[in-house]
Amino acid sequence: MTSHPTTLYLDVSGKHFRMDSEEVRAARATHWYAQTDWGMAVLSYEDSSALLKNPLLTQGSAAWPAQHGVVSGHFDEWWQKTLLVLEGAAHNRIRRLVNPAFSPRRIAALHSEFKTLANSLIDEWIDDGQTEFAGQFAAPYATRILCTILGIDQNDWKKIHELASTIGLGLGVTIQKNIETIDDAIVELTQYAEFLVRSRRENPTDDILSTLVAARDEDAGKLSDEELINLVILLIFAGIDTTQNQLGLSVEAFARHPEQWEKLATDPERYAAKAVEEALRINPIGRWISREAQGTFQHKERTIEKGTTLHLFTLTSATDPASFDNADHIDLDAERSPHFAFGGGIHHCLGHFVARADIGVALTAMATRMTDLRVADGAEWLPDSGNTGASKLPIIFTPRP
Repeated sequence: MTSHPTTLYLDVSGKHFRMDSEEVRAARATHWYAQTDWGMAVLSYEDSSALLKNPLLTQGSAAWPAQHGVVSGHFDEWWQKTLLVLEGAAHNRIRRLVNPAFSPRRIAALHSEFKTLANSLIDEWIDDGQTEFAGQFAAPYATRILCTILGIDQNDWKKIHELASTIGLGLGVTIQKNIETIDDAIVELTQYAEFLVRSRRENPTDDILSTLVAARDEDAGKLSDEELINLVILLIFAGIDTTQNQLGLSVEAFARHPEQWEKLATDPERYAAKAVEEALRINPIGRWISREAQGTFQHKERTIEKGTTLHLFTLTSATDPASFDNADHIDLDAERSPHFAFGGGIHHCLGHFVARADIGVALTAMATRMTDLRVADGAEWLPDSGNTGASKLPIIFTPRP
């Protein structure tokens, strides 16, 4: 009889579950994985890194709605066709078409616009010494940057922000409770995406959306209309929801490391990129990466059966003391192994260059204009599983002279 090592159980849907808890640290110290209601939770950096490279593991997010009782409806229909969950030839074809639109060169040309926007938003409340960061900076900044990238009318930012935030609830453990509202948001955002595509066909510009519309040519084996609309919805939703929430998480992380905040403020050119990586490492919006076994294979002592769902915990692996010195702390001078906040393998996040750029610009703008950064009472957080972030984040600070 095969004996399995002791593993702990994590109630990841529990109201009080926290990734940075002693409970999770104890599970990681006990073994490289833990049990959950939805499959294995991979906790160590070494094993996350190895499993992300395993060709028998494919994107496991397609089953996410069904795991929570959502097996039909507008969100489920859209979700099953998004680039996030596609595999094989369909995924590779769409990915190849879209990648050039998000190249570092193209994004670098927008840095000055990102900086101007960040400072204009900070101007509105810098003299107050406090603000509600999620609503007064993260939401308008992330959404208006998305508008800039896709060439969307800036006057529409509040509308598309509300839709993107609602769809974002589909990636949380409360999906079933919110599914009616999520479905409505998918319908409305689909109609908006169709309007955008029509407008670019009639009046193309030099924005990324026009580039994607021009690439749509079903006869040449490129994008179908349905794929294009699904992609536009994904870009709007993911471009807003992830950046907005990661900004709040990054600010919360740096508020716990004031000496590193001052280091960034003193030499932003040197530390801006590292600040983004460290914030993503210790406080990522995506708390896990889902994979599903397409065949049975052996990993260490564990036989992973075909159909098994694995959730590779990003925060837990990237703060693994077996792989990182001073693992739970931001250190802008440390040399770190790559984190998995943007996923890994062929499903590495399409928009990571955009996210790294706009978060770096935002953190730099804030650090050079405020000190004594603290999170005030009253912060409200989404559940700490799946995707997370702050729905309300009051901060206090001292304006720099």
